Amino acid sequence: MDLGALALMIPILAMLIPFFAIWTRHRSQMAEMQVQATAEKAAQYAAQNASNNRELEERVRVLERIVTDRGYDIAAQIEALRDARAVETVRDGER
Repeated sequence: MDLGALALMIPILAMLIPFFAIWTRHRSQMAEMQVQATAEKAAQYAAQNASNNRELEERVRVLERIVTDRGYDIAAQIEALRDARAVETVRDGER
C-alpha cells in the first residue's frame, strides 16, 4: 500500500466513525424496544394464565363440594351443571 492510498483512507475512516456510532446507537435502541415489547407480552400472558387458573380452581372447588357433600344428590347436581353448561353454550353461540 502506498502513501497516497493511506492518506486517502485516513479521512474516509474518520468520516465513517460517526456513522458507525449512530448505527450502534440505533441497534441499541431497537434492542431496548424489543425487550420492552417482550416484557409486555409476558405480563399479558401471565395475567391471562392467572385468570385461567382462577376459573380452574373454581371448577375444582365445585367438583370437590359435589363429591364431598353427602347431603346433596350428586346426580342432580351433575345434571344441573350440564344444564348450566348447555345454557352457556347457547349463549356463546348467539354472540
